[in-house]
Amino acid sequence: MNVFRFALFAGTSLALSAPVLAQDATTAPSSDAPAATSSADDFHEDVIVVTAGGLNRLDMLAGTSVMDGVDLQRNLSGQIGEVLTEIPGVSATSFSPGASRPVLRGFQGDRVRVLLDGIGSIDASNTSADHAVTIDPLTADKVEVLRGPAVLLYGSSAIGGAVNVIDKRIPQKVPNESIHVDALVGADTAYDLREGGASADVPLSSELVFHVDGSWRKTDDVEIAGYALSDSLRQELLEEAAADPDHADALIAQANQRGVLPSSATETLSLGSGLAWIGDGASLGVSVGYYDTQYGVPIRPGAHADEEGAVSIDLEQWRADLRGSVDLGGGFFEQLKTRWGYSDYTHVELEGDETGTTFAVKGVEGRVELIQREQDGWRGSFGGQYMFRDFSAVGEEAFVPPNTTESFAAFTLQEVDLDPFEVEFGGRFEHTGIKTETLGLDRSFNGFSGALGLAWNVAPDVRIGLNGSRAARAPSAEELFANGPHIATQQFEIGDPDLKMETAWGLEAYARAVVGGADLGLSVYQSWFDDFVYLQATGDVIDELPVYAQMQQGAKHFGVEAEASVPLFDVGPFKAVGDVQGDYVRAILADGTPVPRIPPLSALGALELQSDPVDLRAEVQWFDGQDRVAPLETPTEGFAQVNMSVAWKPLRGGKNVTVMLQANNLFDVEGRRHASFTKDFVPLAGRNVKVSVKTSF
Repeated sequence: MNVFRFALFAGTSLALSAPVLAQDATTAPSSDAPAATSSADDFHEDVIVVTAGGLNRLDMLAGTSVMDGVDLQRNLSGQIGEVLTEIPGVSATSFSPGASRPVLRGFQGDRVRVLLDGIGSIDASNTSADHAVTIDPLTADKVEVLRGPAVLLYGSSAIGGAVNVIDKRIPQKVPNESIHVDALVGADTAYDLREGGASADVPLSSELVFHVDGSWRKTDDVEIAGYALSDSLRQELLEEAAADPDHADALIAQANQRGVLPSSATETLSLGSGLAWIGDGASLGVSVGYYDTQYGVPIRPGAHADEEGAVSIDLEQWRADLRGSVDLGGGFFEQLKTRWGYSDYTHVELEGDETGTTFAVKGVEGRVELIQREQDGWRGSFGGQYMFRDFSAVGEEAFVPPNTTESFAAFTLQEVDLDPFEVEFGGRFEHTGIKTETLGLDRSFNGFSGALGLAWNVAPDVRIGLNGSRAARAPSAEELFANGPHIATQQFEIGDPDLKMETAWGLEAYARAVVGGADLGLSVYQSWFDDFVYLQATGDVIDELPVYAQMQQGAKHFGVEAEASVPLFDVGPFKAVGDVQGDYVRAILADGTPVPRIPPLSALGALELQSDPVDLRAEVQWFDGQDRVAPLETPTEGFAQVNMSVAWKPLRGGKNVTVMLQANNLFDVEGRRHASFTKDFVPLAGRNVKVSVKTSF
């Protein structure tokens, strides 16, 4: 699969170093170094680590992965949640083809931060599962996944993990050529996909570089393998049809819908440009981006499902970003780094041709970090972070009142090399204030999060470690103040303004090794939550919508993640490599009931034949059924999908072209993600043949 494990500290300029396990701290590259790029020609490399500002590597984040190059092209999708579902410990909300956020170790929503180069997406995607993430994977350079509470150095809402998308909108180096171009085009059958994206970097001087990019993506209603509805929901509608002659024809038609998922088409446009000055000992860059998408929202079927007309969301975001650094010369601190983002976001929920509720978010997020000068194997950084979000919803179904959220944080991370041992420890204090003038409510929270990790280099290529963490998360404005119908999710949501701060203690043990050329990784973790917040169906109905309420009690999360990439044999010009991975999560509330929407046991096995011009890959991804469900939650049947791909690199040397032909879900199997609120009426795509061409020159 060629997905590499790495370690990362929040909000820093990132650098790559390899090999990980044998790397000596005195020869580690500076965090100022430009990010290394993975080549499509390199498959079985040493494990790559993304170093933190002032650090060699960060082992508190045992569950980490990065996807780029051919892997990113193979898994590319319109929403970032769908891009990452072949990584251990990662699922997706899969609300619809136009809206899908990552689910990390069973956590979703406000417990998972989705970041653009270390700064939040500053949209409404954490507010509700039907809201799209405003980051376009089509123009991503690489995507980094961090699983586990130690990533709270990104902010309290990263208690479950973080996904960091790296693009090139603010250039980090001046191209050697007169212009550097990256481009990708693609088409497929299941979505009737048509997509294209390109970016260009132009050096204006030896220190100044200009960037421009754009992408467009359009899909029709997605083709599915069987019925749109699960067996249990079909039976429910057919029974309702027998008891309601006035709506019988409509109900039977909904129950028998198959082959195509109605109201699932999408169209997305993104544009951006950036300018960066990269001097000797200092840099400063800015960028501006525009994101526009309109996508259909499948509605839960029933007697009144079509009365308001088809539901869709029209979304728009303007965004500005800044990144800078300056060397400080001698002294305790050697470098100052800063990163800021501003967003003006709006989306409208359309009911047929009529405008429904309008959601708006204006926000700013930034951080400043001081990098320590390494002394006697001791290295680290100190920093501060600020975030402000102004949220409003206007319309009859504005289920959350206007509110503002503001937070201030201070953090540090330190690493001590005690060869063959290494110790990392860090802490974060965060103050969060949330208020709504409409309700006259004002809540404030003070939370401390910390982590301590010990790593032992048992041998040059074998590393084991144990990490402990304490995490604290302030409840979000939506969890506190929601109270009303939400047409897109077909729920009546009720918050709790008296929610307490959510806290968790965590332990994680891991082992990593390179044995006989094979990359091996294993992580086992447990978290103990106090005042865990979760959205639970109550069984009540208001305005013909099922009521979901925010609740709070203790909880335990246990999980295992394992992966191995093993060279098998050489066949003529081909090298054969086998990939095996799996993950498991079990989450139980204090009262003994399961936490809602926890993904089931899953596994993936793949065989890849690689040569200089051609890579061949066949894989099977299996998901167990999930029958450990919360009250009023429906179980999900297991399924397995077979995928095949051919990547052809016809040109060698200075120009890089990858032509990829894929057949996903080759046997047209019906599949539903248990983490999805809409799984009973929004299945995954059926058989899909896709072709894409990626080039860089």
